[in-house]
Amino acid sequence: MAKKSKVSSYSANRSPSIERVHQLFGGHWDPLEAQGKQSSSHGAQGFVKEVKPRSDGQKKLMEAIDKHNLVFAIGPAGTGKTYLAVTAAVEAFLDGKVDRIILSRPAVEAGEKIGFLPGDLQDKMAPYLRPLYDALQDRMGLKRLKQCIDSGEIEIAPIGYMRGRTLNKAFVVIDEAQNCTYAQIKMIVSRLGWGSTMVITGDPDQSDLLEGISGLRDMSKKLSSVEGIGVEYLTQTDIVRHPLVAKMLEVI
Repeated sequence: MAKKSKVSSYSANRSPSIERVHQLFGGHWDPLEAQGKQSSSHGAQGFVKEVKPRSDGQKKLMEAIDKHNLVFAIGPAGTGKTYLAVTAAVEAFLDGKVDRIILSRPAVEAGEKIGFLPGDLQDKMAPYLRPLYDALQDRMGLKRLKQCIDSGEIEIAPIGYMRGRTLNKAFVVIDEAQNCTYAQIKMIVSRLGWGSTMVITGDPDQSDLLEGISGLRDMSKKLSSVEGIGVEYLTQTDIVRHPLVAKMLEVI
């Protein structure tokens, strides 16, 4: 009788909701397992306990998230939109203000093809959602993150999975919203339920959709006058990546 392959205790007991994707040259790739290996190879990785704004724009964004139930964070790459939104989500979850965290991104190919990857949509989306896993691990630590995903307290999914749902007592982060159509964003904001907060982030100038299709700019303008909704614009002065990033974005 053939030998049974060894399976790690984590893989054996993991929830079916945590999807895996085959690498192009064999094997499996899981964002959480990949992070665990990277952490172990560089020593134990802790998590960031406190996050402070590093610019006036970031400070205004953090204040807007505390004050409003729906916030649009508009700005160029590197301004901390996603990281600050995930930070607020984790803090609200750990403080018991919400029961779950829902993070979502549109399934749009950013100039590269994911269709040739094996597996279903969840398999194909796993590497694409890696930035959200990175931010969560930085704020919670890998062990706690795995536990929360296994229990369903943290959900990471494509935009299409939001249709028809009412998201009560949840902190919802919609990332890369410049790749959403107007109809998609309209659907997303109408998912907001009781006791929930939603942060929609994106840069209208970096949409991967055809010109005129992205609905982020129009929707944020229309809702900016609605009480209870905040629209914050970050600029190159709020970029916290390498100084060259701000300089490059001014000329490209």
